Amino acid sequence: MQAVGHKLAFMDVDRFRASPLGHLVPLSGVDGRFKRPFEHVAYVADRLADEPPLSAQTWRVVTAAHRALARLDQASRQVPAPHLLRRPALRREAQSTSALEGTFAPLEDVLAADADERATSKELLEVLNYVRAANLAFDAVTDQGRVTVSLLEEVHRVLVAGTPSETRDAGRIRSTPVAIGSPTGSVHDARFVPMPPGTELDVAVRDWLSWLNDAPSPRDPLVAAAMAHYQFETLHPFNDGNGRIGRLMIVLQFMRDGLLGQPLLTVSPWFEARRPEYQEHLAAVSATGDWDPWVQFFAAGIESSSDDTARRVDRLLAVQARYVQLVQDNGGRGVVRDLVDALIGDPIVTISMLARMTGRTVPAVSAAVTKLNEWGILGGPIGTYNRQFIATDVWRAVTAPVGRVPDADEPLDFEAGATS
Repeated sequence: MQAVGHKLAFMDVDRFRASPLGHLVPLSGVDGRFKRPFEHVAYVADRLADEPPLSAQTWRVVTAAHRALARLDQASRQVPAPHLLRRPALRREAQSTSALEGTFAPLEDVLAADADERATSKELLEVLNYVRAANLAFDAVTDQGRVTVSLLEEVHRVLVAGTPSETRDAGRIRSTPVAIGSPTGSVHDARFVPMPPGTELDVAVRDWLSWLNDAPSPRDPLVAAAMAHYQFETLHPFNDGNGRIGRLMIVLQFMRDGLLGQPLLTVSPWFEARRPEYQEHLAAVSATGDWDPWVQFFAAGIESSSDDTARRVDRLLAVQARYVQLVQDNGGRGVVRDLVDALIGDPIVTISMLARMTGRTVPAVSAAVTKLNEWGILGGPIGTYNRQFIATDVWRAVTAPVGRVPDADEPLDFEAGATS
């Protein structure tokens, strides 16, 4: 029995007994941790059906979320090198989505990972695994336009590599039962027990992918993403990492359905701040069959997350433009100009790291960093070995809490200091 999560709240079997979207099945076996037999029930979700009826209020929230996604997509299309902005956005998502599953690495460590010469902690390794897995998925969906079982399994393999979850089920649909939210690993104190492993789970995952990739009837893509996310989390196809992969699937589905051209959206900070409500909404869909509250909650999260991400993109573009202007005003060009572009994707850097990124020599990069430091674009040196430099304005744009991202026209740090 695989335990997932740590929230103490026993599964209310009676709550799911009359579910219109699934049914309970007997579950028995020998508990791997306690070496004793168990008997319980698991919830088996039915195949997804057509788009459900929704209230007028929910459709208003869905419409607002579509507008916010469109604004974010428009902002991302203004980026000359969108892969640079993908790096900080993805690392912020990686840190938050991992925290939502109980693995915490400080955001500053995640952003500074490439510039940090210290050994990587096990928590940071898990977060960086997510970055690698997400990049793999984004590239595959961009190339193929579909999500496949093999892609999901490869994403899972990369996600759990080198962690305690790298078991014999790594990179494949699970072969053991899982108990979600069990503090002990026992099925009896689990918050939710998804369907057992076996042929039916394999078929259910393929049915889910078919529904996602080949819509049998017209449907709103944002409502479809809410339904697909519920289904994935309810199936829980892997022994670990389902929450992270499920939230990654939201962005993949938006890309596949043409709502986003670039994977800059970070959704997990919003859900992380509302973890109990998020979990309860998913459970309530299974228990009641009422999609409306969940879709409204999901759409509100997408709207807020899209607005927040768009503000960060606008601020980063404004910071980059003013960095470039400052370099031009000081007669900088060549290596200095190359470094300014690189800073948008990596706010904490070292000289050797910048040399690798730009293909320039270490002496040339060192001289350019000295100039950027003198002009106030880079701060430092900082860090354990006093070798790191920080682009403070980029750092603030990426790490600011939701609602506190600097406006695009707000002065840069050194500009504010000059006018104070």
